[in-house]
Amino acid sequence: MNMVSKLSHGAIEITDTNFAETIQSDLPILVDFWAAWCGPCRALAPIIDALAQETTGQFLLGKIDVDKNPGMSMKYGVRSIPTLIIFKNGQEVERLVGGQYTKETLKEKLAAHAG
Repeated sequence: MNMVSKLSHGAIEITDTNFAETIQSDLPILVDFWAAWCGPCRALAPIIDALAQETTGQFLLGKIDVDKNPGMSMKYGVRSIPTLIIFKNGQEVERLVGGQYTKETLKEKLAAHAG
């Protein structure tokens, strides 16, 4: 994943350019489709950040700004944000829509797709 950069909080910055490469990870990856103007996205951000720091080596967490990267949002039919999609071996395995998720719930969802 040489085109992938980590954000300051530990999540991976995903773009339309590196999306396909990033979701091919051996680890399950949660991709947060978000935008700066989205209140629920901002409320969910600290949960994603904490989870990224706590689960290093178990799961990957990434964030893709839908305003700057509309291609993947369109490809995956993201119509409302935040939308969280869990990928395993490049395939979508679970989709969560909305900002009501706790860190524990997200960790459980990721763990269900590990191994």
